[in-house]
Amino acid sequence: VQLQASGGGLVQAGDSLRLSCAASGRTFSRYTMGWFRQAPGKEREFVAAINWAGSTLYADSVKGRFTISRDNTKNTVYLQMNSLGPEDTAVYYCAADFQGAFGSRLSGKVDEYEHWGQGTQVTVSS
Repeated sequence: VQLQASGGGLVQAGDSLRLSCAASGRTFSRYTMGWFRQAPGKEREFVAAINWAGSTLYADSVKGRFTISRDNTKNTVYLQMNSLGPEDTAVYYCAADFQGAFGSRLSGKVDEYEHWGQGTQVTVSS
């Protein structure tokens, strides 16, 4: 599967952004989809994940502010980000973790995602 992330930009603290990640292929629903981010000089960190059934997992730092969702008919996963702060500034990556026909794993581990998009920059000014 190939992933294409979009929707990043420069916003002010307190603003909102919605990221999108479009996936190619016909087996999108068999993937758990995740969002990760990487700030300059830091390791890539988990943000949120959603499995085929719509169950979700969030990093503590974004709970209550970010919402992950997916539209299996459009092969797209979204990340709605509200109440953004300068600490959210990073390159955001979408990723796909193949689950097969009935898998539903929700993982926050970078190594468990086989496919990655190119990243989209989110910059939040104070």
